[in-house]
Amino acid sequence: QVQLAESGGGSVQAGGSLQLSCLVSGSTQTNYPYCLGWFRQAPGRVREGVATITSDPRTMYRDSVRGRFTVSRDDQKRTLYLHINDLKPEDTAKYFCATHSWRRCNWSIMSDFTEWGQGTQVTVSS
Repeated sequence: QVQLAESGGGSVQAGGSLQLSCLVSGSTQTNYPYCLGWFRQAPGRVREGVATITSDPRTMYRDSVRGRFTVSRDDQKRTLYLHINDLKPEDTAKYFCATHSWRRCNWSIMSDFTEWGQGTQVTVSS
């Protein structure tokens, strides 16, 4: 079973940058996840998809973050990344990485994602 562990969150001022990481463990090289995604949940709001990346790699982004968020993966290091530029107070949320076993990969189909990390908190002050 795949385990995911996020890190890299913190408190930053608006306009700053952060890089989140997600360590992927528990899989072999032959069944390493094809699809990895980032999601976030702000206080009092539902969890939402942010970005996904396949092993091809092919990326998809939520419209509201495209241009500021960059998702990448280093499968040799078993790590998924999310680099966030020009942070805004509305980016304040707990950020989660997730994966599943299917060959499709779309952040907007959250029900596909079956394995989740515990999340890392990002707080942006104005």
